[in-house]
Amino acid sequence: ELLKTNKPLTLRPIRSFVHRQAGLSKERERALNTLLTAYGLPFKELLNLEQIFQRAAPITLEIGFGMGHNLLEQAQQYPEKNFLGIEVHRPGIAAVLLGIENLKLHNVKIIHADAWEVLNTCIPNKYLDTIQIFFPDPWPKRRHHKRRLIQLEFAKLLQTKLKTGGQLQLATDWQDYAEHMLSVLENTSGLKNQAGKNQFSPRLVQRPPTKFEKRGQLLGHPIWDLVFYSIK
Repeated sequence: ELLKTNKPLTLRPIRSFVHRQAGLSKERERALNTLLTAYGLPFKELLNLEQIFQRAAPITLEIGFGMGHNLLEQAQQYPEKNFLGIEVHRPGIAAVLLGIENLKLHNVKIIHADAWEVLNTCIPNKYLDTIQIFFPDPWPKRRHHKRRLIQLEFAKLLQTKLKTGGQLQLATDWQDYAEHMLSVLENTSGLKNQAGKNQFSPRLVQRPPTKFEKRGQLLGHPIWDLVFYSIK
C-alpha cells in the first residue's frame, strides 16, 4: 500500500548543517509565529501528501532549500506539481513562508527539521517523483568531509524514497564535492546515471540560478549537475 514504509534505518544521522543564530526581522518573526501552522507540516508521522494537497500530483522534494528561491520559482512554474521543502535554518523557513503567502501558492509545504529524520519518519518508500539537493554545504576541509550530506548510506535512503524512474537531481560548484557525489551515486544500488556512467549532466533547464551558483560563477567556479534515476 502507498503509505507502508520499511523499518527506519538506525544509523547515526549525518548532520550536514550547523545552527547559526541570526536575527530575524519583525516580518520574518511574524511568518514563523503565524504561517508555519498553515504551510508547515509535522515530522512525527507518515505523510499522505495526496490528502494534504487534496489532489494526486507528482511530488518534488527539495532538501536544504536555503532561502527558497528554487522552491518558490519551481512551484510557480509547475503548478501541476506538488512541492515539499526541508530546511533547518529559521531565516530560510521564514522567507519561504512569506513567499508562499505573497504568491498565494497552494502547491508548497515545508518541514522545519533535519532531512534524515524526515525521510526516515515521514516519507513512504517509492513515493517521490523527484528529489533535489542543490548546492549543499561542501565542507571543503578534509577533516570535515565526514559531515557532507551525500554519503553512501544517505544515498541509499534517498533511493528507497524515489518511485521507479524518479529522479535525484544535485548541483554543486565545488569540484571535489562533485567528484565525491558522482562516486557515491555511481556506487548506490538502484540508481543509474542519466548522463551515462561517470558523467556529469548538462545543466538542468528547470533549475533557476541560486545565489550560491551566482557566487560560485563570480569566483570562477564551474557548476556540476548530476541527475540519477531509480531503476527499482
